[in-house]
Amino acid sequence: MARDLDNPYGMEFRGRRDRGLKFIKPYRNIGELNPVEQLKLSRHPFEVAQAIIDTYSKQGVDSINKVPGELERFKWVGMYPQRQGGDAFMMRIKVPGGVMTSAQVREIGVAADAFAEGPDDSPVFGNRYADLTTRQDIQLHWIRIADVPRIWQRFWDVGLTTVQACGDSARNVCSCPVSGIDEKEVVAALPVAEAISAFFTGNREYANLPRKFKVAVTGCTEDCARVEINDIGLWPSEQADGTVGFNVLIGGGLSDGERMASDLDVFIRTDQAVELCRGVAQLFGELGNRENRGLARMRYLAQELGPEGFRAALDERTKFSLEPAGRELTTAFRGDHVGVHPQKQPGLLYVGCSVPVGRMHGIELIELARLAETYGDGGVRIGIDQNFIVSGVPEERLDDLLAEPLMQTYSPFPGPFERGVVACTGSEFCRFAVVETKERAVKWARTLDAQLSSGDGGGNEREDGGVIRMHFSGCSASCAQPQIADIGFRGDIAHIGEHIEEAVDIGLGGSLGPDAAFIDWVEGAMPVDRVPDALLRVVTRYREERRPGEPFHLWARRTSADQLRSTLVGAPESVTS
Repeated sequence: MARDLDNPYGMEFRGRRDRGLKFIKPYRNIGELNPVEQLKLSRHPFEVAQAIIDTYSKQGVDSINKVPGELERFKWVGMYPQRQGGDAFMMRIKVPGGVMTSAQVREIGVAADAFAEGPDDSPVFGNRYADLTTRQDIQLHWIRIADVPRIWQRFWDVGLTTVQACGDSARNVCSCPVSGIDEKEVVAALPVAEAISAFFTGNREYANLPRKFKVAVTGCTEDCARVEINDIGLWPSEQADGTVGFNVLIGGGLSDGERMASDLDVFIRTDQAVELCRGVAQLFGELGNRENRGLARMRYLAQELGPEGFRAALDERTKFSLEPAGRELTTAFRGDHVGVHPQKQPGLLYVGCSVPVGRMHGIELIELARLAETYGDGGVRIGIDQNFIVSGVPEERLDDLLAEPLMQTYSPFPGPFERGVVACTGSEFCRFAVVETKERAVKWARTLDAQLSSGDGGGNEREDGGVIRMHFSGCSASCAQPQIADIGFRGDIAHIGEHIEEAVDIGLGGSLGPDAAFIDWVEGAMPVDRVPDALLRVVTRYREERRPGEPFHLWARRTSADQLRSTLVGAPESVTS
C-alpha cells in the first residue's frame, strides 16, 4: 500500500497540487495547444504513479486505456510501452551523474534477472539484461505492469528512482562519470549535478515543460559529459580573480534539428547552478512552443531568441545578476574513460570497462556489485559512452581485479572498435526505430577488430585518439548520438527491386570539443548487409592516408564527400585532369 499521495513508494512528489502546471502560455501562432499539452493539463502526469500502484498493476493493461492519454503520462514515471504492445514495458532508471553504490547496482541486476525476461533469447545477448544508455540511465525491458510496484519499492529501498526519466521535464542530469576522483577536474561537478537533479525530480511546478529538458555538467578540462549537445551545459570557467565556476551553454541537441549549444557568456558559481537551471526551465516553460510539438525543443527557442535575447530573458527570471563567463578551461573532448587510470587520491585507481552497446545481463550486474565491494570503494560509475567504471581500486589489488572473469567479458583493454561502439535500443523494442541496432553494431565492431586491430587505441592509454567511434541509431531521434561519432549510422529503408530492406544512412567526421562539428551524411539507405565491407574499405583507406597522430574525424573532414562515398560503396573514383 502506498504511503500517501505525495509519496507513492518513496517517489516524493512535492509542490501544491493546484499549482503543478504553471508557466503555460501556449498561444503563439496557431492559438491551440497540441494534443499532448492538452492531456497534460487535463491530468497532471504524476498522478499516473498512484494509478499504477492502485489500479493498473492489479487490473492489468486493459485498464490503462480507460483513462485518455494515460500511456503518455507513464513517461513521467520512467516507462514506455514496447513496440510489442500488450503487457510489455521499458523501465528507465535515473542515475544522476552516473554514480551508483554497489547496493544500487545489485538491485538493478536483481530486477533485470527477476522481472526483465522476454519470450525469446537474443542470439547475441540472450535474455534478462539491462541497457546502459548515453544519458547515464539504465533501462530494463519486458517489464509487466503487475511487477512495477514491487520494483519501485525495491528501488526506493536503495535510493533509486524512475521519476522523470522520460517525459516533458528535466531528464537525468549527466556529469563526468569520474567527478571527484579525476586528476584533471578543476571544479567538483557531481554535487552540482545531484543538486540540480534533486530540485527537479518530483517537483510538480517544473514537471510540465514543452518537451524533454536535458542538463549536463562537467568540471574537468575534457568534455566527456558532452555538454555541447544539451539544453543546458555547464563546463568550467575561471574569472580574472581566479574564481573557478561554470560557463553556461544553452540550446544544444541532436535528432532532426541538430544544433551545437550557444555560449551564453554567463559565469556561475557552483552554488548558483540550481537557480540558473530553474530560471532556464521557467523561461522554457513560459516561452517554449506548446502548439507545434515538432518545434518544442529548447534549441528552437534558443535559435529564435539568440544568445543575447535568451540571456536578457533569463536575467529577468533568476535571483542573481548574470556575470560574463570569463576564461573557458575546456581544452579537449574525451570520448570515454576505458582503461586503468590513476585517481587524484594517491594509491588508488579507477578501472573503466568496455561494454559494447551497453548491454549487460542482470546476473553480471550482481557480480559487478561484488567486484566493486571486494576490490574498490563500493562505487560503480556509468559513462555517457555506455560503459562502466569501478572506482577506488588500490594499486596492489589491480591484478586480482583484472583476473576476475567479468573483466575478461568487459575488458578495460578492448579493441578500438568494440571500445567505440554505441547503439540505441533499435527496432527490437522501440516503436520509432526502423532497423535492429544492437546486435548488428556489436557484430560489425567485432568483425573490424578481428580484421584490422593492431593494438593502437587500446584501453590502457590515457588518450583515446586511436579509437574509431561508431554510433548506431535506429531512427532520426538520435538516441545513440550518431552526429558526433566518427562514423554514424541512422536507420533507413532501401528499395531493392521489388523488395524493401533494412538500411542505414552513413555519416562521417563528427566530434565535440575544440574542433566540434557534426558528421556529414555521405551515403543514404545502404542495405545493412553491405555495411561491413563498406566499413572495412573506409577504415583501411583512413589508415593508409592518415597523417601522424591524425584522428579519424579530421581525416574524414579533409577528404571530399565524393571520395568518401566512393569508398563506402566500393565504386572507382573518377579521375579529372
